[in-house]
Formats: sequence, structure tokens, C-alpha cells
Amino acid sequence: MEVLRQIDSAAEKILSRFAPVKSVADFTESPAGMEKLDSICMLLIVLGESLKNLDKITKGTLLPNYPEVDWKKAKGMRDILTHHYADISADAVFNTCREKIGPLALVIKKIKRDISAS
Repeated sequence: MEVLRQIDSAAEKILSRFAPVKSVADFTESPAGMEKLDSICMLLIVLGESLKNLDKITKGTLLPNYPEVDWKKAKGMRDILTHHYADISADAVFNTCREKIGPLALVIKKIKRDISAS
């Protein structure tokens, strides 16, 4: 399923770009850090939009089978980033990348395996 590949790819790019970031200051204290923050935010938007598309394609029946991720919040991050970008907190993006994207990526890989096995 193409949309799962998009989600997996976006999550992996976020993890890769976030890897050298050790603190919020790594985002906020240099132009390069701000560019990294912007690029990660764009990938978070892609991730959220793709999750919404996956829900449409599966009529909302797939993601509830994987409750280890808060899918509503994952999709909602896209709305916040898209509609309130000027108010984005670098802290919130940092914490999302540090705590949520790795587990989400693992679940997406599990979903891909489950679908290909069925």
C-alpha cells in the first residue's frame, strides 16, 4: 500500500534528520537549526496527512487495531502545524520527535508486515 510506504519514509526521514539534535536549542539557536526544524515540520505534516489518507482508504478500520500509537494526536499534529505554524513550539516538535516518532515508525513497519502476510 503506497500510503504506508509514504508514512514509513516520512518517519524514517524525521528520525534521520532529528538524530543529531540533542536539545531544543539545536533547533532555535542557529539558522541551520531553524532550517532543520522547518524540514522536520514539513515531514510531520506529510506524516499526518498520509495517516488521514490511510484512514480514508481503510474507512477507519486499520489504525484502531494498533492502539500503541495515539493516531488522533498523530493526525492532529498535522492540523496544528498547517494552521498555526507561526505559533509552533520548538519544544513540542522536539518532544514529538524524541518520544513519538520512533514508536510510530515501528508500528507502521508492523502494519506493513501484517498486511503483506495476509
